[in-house]
This record gives sequence, C-alpha cells and structure tokens, in this order.
Amino acid sequence: MAVLALLAAAFAITLEQFVQWQYGATGLIGFLLLTIGIKAKSPTCSSIGAVVLALMMTGPAI
Repeated sequence: MAVLALLAAAFAITLEQFVQWQYGATGLIGFLLLTIGIKAKSPTCSSIGAVVLALMMTGPAI
C-alpha cells in the first residue's frame, strides 16, 4: 500500500514539473486548480483549472 502511494506521489510530482516546464507558471496554476477541484469535489475549481489548461494548450492555435 505504501509503495502504491509513493508511486502515485512520484507520478504527480513528475507531471506537475512537466506541465510547469512546458507551459510555465500559468499551466502549473491550471493543473493545481484542476487537481484541487477534483480532490475537493468542487466543480467550479476543477472547471477553472480545465479551462486554463485548455487555453494554454490551444493558445497559439487561436
């Protein structure tokens, strides 16, 4: 059980670092809002995070 929690934490940290490297601080904020919204079961917070990430990913195309 502890190994699974450790692997999940390592994956989450790696994903956060990748998002920050690829999309900067704004992408990291969007990812954190999405994560916090899902864990807190807050549709408003998770929706804002998803919109921020979507705008970061499609920004150059618009």
